[in-house]
Amino acid sequence: MKEINKPGDHLKTLVSDTFYIWRKEMVRVVRDQGVLIFFILVPLLYPLLYAFIYTNETVREVPVIAVDESHSALSRDFLRRADAAPDLRISAYAPDMETAKEMMRRQEAYGTILIPDDFSHRLNRGEQATVATYTEMSGLLYYKAILSVCTDVSLDMNKEIQIKRLGNTTERQDEISTAPLEYEYIPMFNPTNGFASFLIPAVLILIIQQTLLLGVGLINGSARERRTFHRQVIPGNLNGTGRIVAGKSLCYLMIYALMSAWLLFAVPKIFSLPQIAQLWDLMAFMVPYLLACIFFAMTLSIFVFTRESCMPLFVFTSVPLLFISGISWPGFSIPEYWRIISWIFPSTFGVNGFIRINSMGALLDDVRTEYLALWIQTGIYFVTACFVYHYLIRESRENKKKETEQIRIEKEETASLNPKSN
Repeated sequence: MKEINKPGDHLKTLVSDTFYIWRKEMVRVVRDQGVLIFFILVPLLYPLLYAFIYTNETVREVPVIAVDESHSALSRDFLRRADAAPDLRISAYAPDMETAKEMMRRQEAYGTILIPDDFSHRLNRGEQATVATYTEMSGLLYYKAILSVCTDVSLDMNKEIQIKRLGNTTERQDEISTAPLEYEYIPMFNPTNGFASFLIPAVLILIIQQTLLLGVGLINGSARERRTFHRQVIPGNLNGTGRIVAGKSLCYLMIYALMSAWLLFAVPKIFSLPQIAQLWDLMAFMVPYLLACIFFAMTLSIFVFTRESCMPLFVFTSVPLLFISGISWPGFSIPEYWRIISWIFPSTFGVNGFIRINSMGALLDDVRTEYLALWIQTGIYFVTACFVYHYLIRESRENKKKETEQIRIEKEETASLNPKSN
């Protein structure tokens, strides 16, 4: 008698097959030291190393060289105020710019302040004077410190000169004359105005995508190199690609759910980075981001042919992806074609959405565009991952058949050359 399948049997088989692949993939991950390094060790240690480098948030006491060609009381006052600022320190005085350039070449300082010889004369005649600053562009933070200090000093001296010339009788008149519109500078969402608070959150999100690319690439590269990809199937089912992808992705999702808790909650807490996210909104946002990254990594594994080839393929992309995300470089300054290319990567939407939720207190509805984009990427990359794994499994079977056939032919040739060996 033919057995009649119950409606729940198919669902039970789907769940059973998915968890079978999940269990096999979890064993494969645990036994592979290289994959454990990318999945566990790098997410644990790399954020700590990166955050420790920028733990001071801002640079202080940047050494600069002063070239005072004016030799006046006003020029000395300018340099004295600049030296008193916390961000800058006049480490040496040079007689001319050629000497200052040579000292900068030897890295004795990161910038030069040049006060021309007509500085005092022009101010005393009521004319506009100039102060030139030269900085070494190897570090943008040095440039920022030198420029901001010189700007603040010039504004303060401008105010004092203006008050002296106006001849007002009261302090209130001086305030109104020099600052008709009163303003207060408050750095929103980055109270320390520091580099770590600005950059580290984006790096944390990028680490998730890049380590998944490397780890999944390493797993699939090993299987293709050893021609064992066809073994990653469900017993008795030569198809079931969707279940294979689902089972593997479940394994990666469980691992990165724990790693994400460390990266996005523990690391910012350790280094006192801005963290004003609503917990449930952040968790809801991270679900499509993790899934999109997982399926994206599984899709790109088609380009990995050996165990080591994932390293040159994916490692170099970290810095470009950080730039085109619109965080470390203004998004409106990115060329249109690069902006379109950035939509391919989950990190573009993940970085922008996470920073708005975590550092700016945005709700899930405020990042609806990024949230929907990640779900769209999740659906697209799930389909492409299924096609990729179907192709890789078929490729592995064909290679195995060719290898088996080659061995059989070699045995027959050996037997024909040695007929008495039997």
